[in-house]
Amino acid sequence: MNTKYTEIIKLSVESLKNSYSPYSKFKVGAAILTNKGNIYNGSNIESESFSLTLCAERVAFAKAISNGDKKIKAIAIATSVKNYVFPCGACRQFMNEFSDDLDIILVKSLRNYKIFKLKDLLPKVFSLK
Repeated sequence: MNTKYTEIIKLSVESLKNSYSPYSKFKVGAAILTNKGNIYNGSNIESESFSLTLCAERVAFAKAISNGDKKIKAIAIATSVKNYVFPCGACRQFMNEFSDDLDIILVKSLRNYKIFKLKDLLPKVFSLK
């Protein structure tokens, strides 16, 4: 694997082990790279009240943002299923708040991934700007 995103791809896969998903059994791991070169990871955290579940993507973003790192360059997302899984609409909208040129890397394995632009996955973003 030879990509500028090698580290976050690996960390997204490693983050699957920290998923708390006792209800759905659907594990998600994410890792982001900020413009400063910092890396943060996240795993999904379910709740019995499903609407309170935290997506791995927003967990990783929250770690970065709470550390003052608000410019995000890329996110890698790995799941426990075999097909590519795109981030939900809420995560896409949330991500756009911190990067309108975000690379989204959907990871099946360390060597099998696809890269998309957020603006292509969320072409008509809600914005007050």
